[in-house]
Amino acid sequence: MRNSLKTLTALSLSLALVTVGGIAQAGSCGSDKAHAHAADHGEHAQAIYTLAKEAGFKTLTAAIEAAGLQETLTDGGPFTVFAPTDEAFAKLPEGAVEKLLANPEQLKQILLYHVVSGNVMAADVVKLESAETLEGTRIAINTKDGVKVNDANVIKTDIGASNGVVHVIDTVLIPQDM
Repeated sequence: MRNSLKTLTALSLSLALVTVGGIAQAGSCGSDKAHAHAADHGEHAQAIYTLAKEAGFKTLTAAIEAAGLQETLTDGGPFTVFAPTDEAFAKLPEGAVEKLLANPEQLKQILLYHVVSGNVMAADVVKLESAETLEGTRIAINTKDGVKVNDANVIKTDIGASNGVVHVIDTVLIPQDM
């Protein structure tokens, strides 16, 4: 793994690169299986940023743009993204959305804390105890009673993109120093 706007709902879309079940409409291949296959074989898969944009995640693309990460999530990689669902963001304290949106550098740190360098599939994640994020600190990985990244449950895995893979989580990851 060394090689994850105006309302709370709006920010939740900013990091939710995919929602459970929502990825099928996002790309040209039409299914999770096809996207995973395309990522493995370079066929029809879209970059993480493009996938999010074309899936209709307007706030996500706005947040990525506000943080200056659109080029990274289009041309860079491969990356493994741990993407929180909308419901995950509903757990954030009141006012957190406005605070993050007003601070693009802090937003960028949080976004990068959800991203790991490399194309790490679920079968590889379960073999790890931690991973270094692009934010620069480590996330803990626990495989007892399912797979957890810090305190977040991994609820959907191996959604392929041309520049990596996405695993959906149920809690927003916040670096310890924030």
